[in-house]
Amino acid sequence: MKRKIKEQHSSIIYPHEGSPPPSQDTFAAIGELSRVVRNNPDAVEIYLALGNLYRSQGELERAIQLRTNLIARPHLEPQFKARAWFELGLDYKRAGILDRAQAALEQAHAITGDDPALIKEMARLAADSNNFQIASDYYELLGQPLPQAHYLVRASTQDEEKSRDSKAGYKLLEKALKVYPGSVEAWLEIVSRDYQQENWTNLRFDLKSALKNVHVDLRFALLEGLFQFVSTGPLSRDNEAGPSECSSIVVNIVAELEPDMLLCYYCAIFLKQCGKLDECLEWLEKTLVLGQDFWPARLEMLELSLDDQVMTQSFRTQLMFFLRRARHVKRFVCQRCGLKREQLFFNCPRCYSWHSISFRTQLGE
Repeated sequence: MKRKIKEQHSSIIYPHEGSPPPSQDTFAAIGELSRVVRNNPDAVEIYLALGNLYRSQGELERAIQLRTNLIARPHLEPQFKARAWFELGLDYKRAGILDRAQAALEQAHAITGDDPALIKEMARLAADSNNFQIASDYYELLGQPLPQAHYLVRASTQDEEKSRDSKAGYKLLEKALKVYPGSVEAWLEIVSRDYQQENWTNLRFDLKSALKNVHVDLRFALLEGLFQFVSTGPLSRDNEAGPSECSSIVVNIVAELEPDMLLCYYCAIFLKQCGKLDECLEWLEKTLVLGQDFWPARLEMLELSLDDQVMTQSFRTQLMFFLRRARHVKRFVCQRCGLKREQLFFNCPRCYSWHSISFRTQLGE
């Protein structure tokens, strides 16, 4: 799939693709549109809009029946037939019938060709169906290197799980970085494999390259992902030297960079994980110099100082309760729609924006 959609190619499937739906009472709108179509059965646009309202209310059988009736009309213009197939595909996708959704979208594609809105939905459907290579190809067609690289990474891990062929997986990772050098996902997969293989020379080189190429606002995501991998990986259970070696590499690389609050914080938690508590405290202090209101650093410092405090057992119990609850605060937020999550995300599950994640440096955010 080497062709590309021209930037000026506007959508005829869904002219207002990407704009938010109108704010109105949906039930009232359904009633009004139903009255209009009874009086004017040829109002195709109204039928399409009514079907969308049914879908938004979860009345998928009614939406599907309405699209099917439209498609069966003998003299329906190709543009409207394509839109009906397109919406039918979205209905089936919402219902979880992914094979029928794909078939419907392919019918629309046969009429319109490479319509941008249609290709975008086909890409999302391929991703939802775990056809990551196909999803990547669609995003290449759309000229969107970031999601193209993301799904190349997903295809890499998928291929390795199926065939245990690490060479093929690395080729896809290399392609992802060629397509989008700032791909956090690709760099994270590479440094995680370095760690898993205990290849400390490669880890040092690749992590330094990653922090150089990833956007400055997303470098925390790289270290968060690596920290999670180190925390749960087999080396953490079977070989204490693994986490210790990794923390030394992280600290030495970050020490060479311009001071950054989040990077300092991650140095601290890497050091804490392998028991280097004095060094951990030093990096937490550096973190708070750069951001005195940064609550995760203060949380870590409070926990590390508990053994030095004199307090009643009742007070300690209450304090430990609040510390445990504080650790469940959702640390990550989508800068576009405000969705909060505890785990990393590269594509917002609510608004579908890419690499919009940020760290909640203040609890009021």
